[in-house]
Amino acid sequence: MYGSRGVGAFAGRRASAAVLGAALLITGCSSDGDGKGDDPEAGAGISQQPKETDPYWVNPDGTAAREVAALTKAGKKAEAEQVRKIAEQPVGEWISPENPEEQTRGFTEAADKAGRTALLVLYNIPHRDCGQYSQGGAADGDAYRDFVDGVAKGIGDRPATVILEPDAVLHLVDGCTPQEFHEERYDLLKGAVAKLKGLKDTKVYIDAGNAGWGEPDQIFDPLKRAGIDQADGFSVNVSNFYSTEDSIAYGKQLSAKVGGKPFVIDTSRNGNGPYTQGAADERWCNPPGRALGETPTVKTDDPLVDAYLWIKRPGESDGECKGGPKAGQWWQDYALGLARASD
Repeated sequence: MYGSRGVGAFAGRRASAAVLGAALLITGCSSDGDGKGDDPEAGAGISQQPKETDPYWVNPDGTAAREVAALTKAGKKAEAEQVRKIAEQPVGEWISPENPEEQTRGFTEAADKAGRTALLVLYNIPHRDCGQYSQGGAADGDAYRDFVDGVAKGIGDRPATVILEPDAVLHLVDGCTPQEFHEERYDLLKGAVAKLKGLKDTKVYIDAGNAGWGEPDQIFDPLKRAGIDQADGFSVNVSNFYSTEDSIAYGKQLSAKVGGKPFVIDTSRNGNGPYTQGAADERWCNPPGRALGETPTVKTDDPLVDAYLWIKRPGESDGECKGGPKAGQWWQDYALGLARASD
């Protein structure tokens, strides 16, 4: 158990990106695979959160919004209101390798038109996820550089916050990524930070694992090699379930070793903390009894915590375990469980 699995929730998923606005060049598809994404009224009734509390964009045509519309149309109003808890919060838009420039342009233009900031996640590093549920990534270093270049062109001068490569640094530390790929990965991450920070209004947070995998002493030097000095900070608990309290403690210990950099916490599914039963190496994968965590906000009451974010998209499967569909696909029963448990 490497303590970080759960980012595998995005294997092969394409950005469900039929965003509203004039720049809809995105080639993604709805991850539920059942045709519900064809409903043009899917985004009806989905609103933005107060900007002063949460400046991030709520995609009115995201997967959860479409599920709300489908459930409402089917007369399942109670279920629709539960899923609405997810649909009305901003979640990360995970950029797929296909047409990254068009995707990021679509998201950032739609967000900017709404007076908001797009929250983007890049998860395409070569040799990704060590052959687990989200194995894959760019074919080689040049392909990855092209991917990042496309993302940067799509963002342009519009505001964006980027979570950079969940698990990529952690897997250099925990022995998961073979040694022969280490130097290239550091170079690619540092180059991505430099490219994105060269934009007018883009923040970058390099992923730094979670409270359950190890000690900050093991990862602070790798973070420096990956470009943390030029980044805005780091992210913790992506796609995982560790409590906000434990994540803050971990983040603060790590921050002290990387020049006092701030961090963001993925609170999407940590309302009940981590699952502690069953085999340790499967506790991250669709664990039962979990709940939505703190809603996204930049008002964290802690100067080192820039935001609570929903980086993982609640309701999408972690992989084919515990009866779940393929990683990244919408799983209505699980989504309802998360929402109901947060009451």
